[in-house]
Amino acid sequence: MSYPSVDQLQKLLSETVFSHTASSKKAAGRALGTIVEIIGFYLLKAWGYEYNMAIEKRLPEYGNSEIDHNVEFTFHRSRLVKTIPFPDLNSISSTKIFNNAELQAPFVKLKTAKSLLKQNVIKNACLVADTETSFCNAYISMDRENIHIYELSNNPYAMFECKRVGVEEGMTKGPQTIEKAKQGAYVARTVSSIQRVWFRDGRIGGAIERDGKFDFYDDYYALIDKAILERDKELLKDFILTVGIVSNHGNWFTADHQNKELKVLSQSYDWLLFLTDKGLTAFIQDIMGSSAAFVAVKNAFESSYIEGKKVNRFTKTNMDNEADLILTRYFSENLAEIESWFNIIAPRERNIGELNAMLANLK
Repeated sequence: MSYPSVDQLQKLLSETVFSHTASSKKAAGRALGTIVEIIGFYLLKAWGYEYNMAIEKRLPEYGNSEIDHNVEFTFHRSRLVKTIPFPDLNSISSTKIFNNAELQAPFVKLKTAKSLLKQNVIKNACLVADTETSFCNAYISMDRENIHIYELSNNPYAMFECKRVGVEEGMTKGPQTIEKAKQGAYVARTVSSIQRVWFRDGRIGGAIERDGKFDFYDDYYALIDKAILERDKELLKDFILTVGIVSNHGNWFTADHQNKELKVLSQSYDWLLFLTDKGLTAFIQDIMGSSAAFVAVKNAFESSYIEGKKVNRFTKTNMDNEADLILTRYFSENLAEIESWFNIIAPRERNIGELNAMLANLK
């Protein structure tokens, strides 16, 4: 079945998968938001950044660490600490991983164990240990034969957030959209050492503090381009590349016809990616269609929303083991097509390949 728009798809989901809920359309909308996050995660994984990523790690404001914010994905410089054989167990906890890897000081075992694998659900970027300046995540290899343990620096070099807001029934736009946009914009503007400053004519300059004084630059994007290309350690010391992914569904309009919410976000994130309805519906039609290749993904999605469900097995954090293998292959084999699902809102006249190159240089 083809869907003319995501709004119609949301309505169909509300009448089928979420018909048992008190507010079926809102439940369907939240599920679509989860799918946007999943698309973002597996795109970044296909680009090769899985072992640099933490999920929902709190990110402090620059120069004001008492305030921090929960963001979907942060990117950290990392190094492989150890690889251990994948144990033949139905449940693998962070404690078992810590002990089997024989991690020593300065690594400290977590007080509360987390599960890398439980009830055939894997936890992406599973936290295993901490140090004063870093943390360790465990990742399951694609062949499911090994567990890789990576140490990641506490200081990230990039962050990604996903924003999806649906339209309330009978309304032209949701009342909460501008508030969500402002929340995302506030975080994007406060976490990095290189600050945006605006000229009266609308140009965006850059400012960075050095020894109690600010250095100003005429062109913000030229500054970060130069710093990243030349790998200028001084400029990049506390710099965080901020990236947002937004999706349409009646609220965000288009790249050329932006509403207030989209303008707020595009002036705050370094990069703002627009996931088109075409891309989102193509993904949903593939994973929810009749193809036998996606049965495990479809089952994971539906089982996460049935009445009385006990385990959510279809999120960016927790994913059904077989569904993870299928999605990883799907994004790897169809990467060029999936990249075409995104329009670049900011910076203008750029392409998604340039963003990938920036992340690679920062890594």
